[in-house]
Amino acid sequence: MANIKSQLKRIKTNRVATERNKAVRSEFKTAIRKFREAVDSGKADDAREALKAASVKLDKAVSKGVIHKNQAANKKSAMAKKANGL
Repeated sequence: MANIKSQLKRIKTNRVATERNKAVRSEFKTAIRKFREAVDSGKADDAREALKAASVKLDKAVSKGVIHKNQAANKKSAMAKKANGL
């Protein structure tokens, strides 16, 4: 355990950031899972709605620095491709 005051504060800050990142990551993974379920069920309208929701979650994750913008773009592109295939 650290003895330096600034390092103790840094540990707390990192813990808070890690929890926030976990929450954001969980949200967009859930949105992607819902999209996949809609695609698997063959419901085009539900899939499009889920795609919109997942895209917003991915964009928010990028803005918060949880994932890289290219990773989000790749995920959104793959989902759009699946949605257009319905």
